[in-house]
Amino acid sequence: MTPQQAGHQGAAEHASDGTLNQSEQSGQSAPAQDEDVLSEHSEVLLDDAAAHPYAHEDQEWREREARNELKRVAGLGELQDVTEVEYRKVRLERVVLVGVWSSAKTTQAQAEESLRELAALAETAGAQVCDGLLQHRLRPDSATYVGSGKAKEIAGVVARDEADTIIVDDDLPPSQRRALEDATKVKVVDRTAVILDIFAQHATSREGKAQVELAQLQYMLPRLRGWGGSLSRQAGGRAAGADAGIGSRGPGETKIEMDRRVIRNRIAKLRKQIAHMAPARDVKRGSRRRFGLPTVAVVGYTNAGKSSLTNRLTGSRELVENALFATLDTAVRRASAKDGRQYAYVDTVGFVRRLPTQLVEAFKSTLEEVADADVIVHVVDASHPDPFAQIDAVNAILADINGTESIPRILVFNKIDRADQATRERLAALAPEAHLVSAFTGEGIDALREAVEALLPVPDVHVSALLPYTAGSLVSKIREYGQMDSIEYRGDGMMIEAQVDSQLAAQVVDAAVDE
Repeated sequence: MTPQQAGHQGAAEHASDGTLNQSEQSGQSAPAQDEDVLSEHSEVLLDDAAAHPYAHEDQEWREREARNELKRVAGLGELQDVTEVEYRKVRLERVVLVGVWSSAKTTQAQAEESLRELAALAETAGAQVCDGLLQHRLRPDSATYVGSGKAKEIAGVVARDEADTIIVDDDLPPSQRRALEDATKVKVVDRTAVILDIFAQHATSREGKAQVELAQLQYMLPRLRGWGGSLSRQAGGRAAGADAGIGSRGPGETKIEMDRRVIRNRIAKLRKQIAHMAPARDVKRGSRRRFGLPTVAVVGYTNAGKSSLTNRLTGSRELVENALFATLDTAVRRASAKDGRQYAYVDTVGFVRRLPTQLVEAFKSTLEEVADADVIVHVVDASHPDPFAQIDAVNAILADINGTESIPRILVFNKIDRADQATRERLAALAPEAHLVSAFTGEGIDALREAVEALLPVPDVHVSALLPYTAGSLVSKIREYGQMDSIEYRGDGMMIEAQVDSQLAAQVVDAAVDE
């Protein structure tokens, strides 16, 4: 028994003894005394109601406090059974998620869905989510983002769960981050930092790593902080004072200013490196344009199944992982149409709501692949609770890419095998032009492939020529990059009718035999 429980029990026994003694002294029975007490209590309540006419306002205030209290999001922070050996093998970073939402901008359901997405981001980054908290207020607090009182409550939750980090579902200014760290005594990061961390883990190519590092440095530059006067070396000459002495006169800049200068120099160097990598990409794209190879850009929200769908459509074995941002480097895979014509699928990096501007700028070179495509396949996760919010997020990012407005698009709801019949009917009613497919089972893949091939651009030059039998490689090129209408094998050569581009048409004219 705790001391508080012992104190409450002693007080109850003392009160019962006092009541018993009073009833014995007065000679009244206990039930009669209870009736007197109840009548006196009723009179007191009536007197209180008359004396406090604003009691209903107190009730409204209590209801408002109940609305504004921290609300836990269901499904976050539930521990899974792991053995002691597994726990000792790797100790994941324990995090608490915090978000603030306003009725004027969003609903509670949308705020909870955003926090669940943040939980998926945190788990992809390698963290264990202990709890998820939402606060309803008109606007974030200018000092601590959640207010000083709620910051103390969050500090209690962090201490209870033994968490290491707080992740805020927003883009925090440096002042709010420092104030929240001081109030909770743990590290505080925001949504952008988590996304950058995931990108840093998944980048594999030289260009992808340079792009991620550029985005990280751009994010870090305004958030540098010093660690006391020992890092300062601004004083010079007699300004250092008599007690400072030799060694106190520095170059005239603080340590944080030196760090900023180093970061700016590194940013400039990375931008030059990425610019020098652009010609290699242009050469690859130029070769596709030179041979008239049509391209299909596969875009969509992160973890919507773009790589799985590309594998199913092309028969390739690209990396497939049930994780956010598993694909960061552009992958180009060839496919063959029914008539033998070749075209390419371009698997691009996934998008996410509130994608950091640093990443959009750093990955602008990768997004150029979308602008150069002939067809855009927009992949959506059909099993997601709010797929149309993901569609809006992707369309908003595509709108920032110049040249994508006139490109034909195909909307595809992937993972339809995970959706029930009611969801299928709802999606078919709200987006009748969309394709319902499953990259896992193959459902709807053939119809999607036919729709993609129907939108591929047809070469606009018609050729009719007699080619010698020694021009077999040219005929193969026509089959691969053009559209062969007919071919007749004669004694003096091959008579062809085909649709090709201008460059291939010039080669046909040069190789043709005069009849």
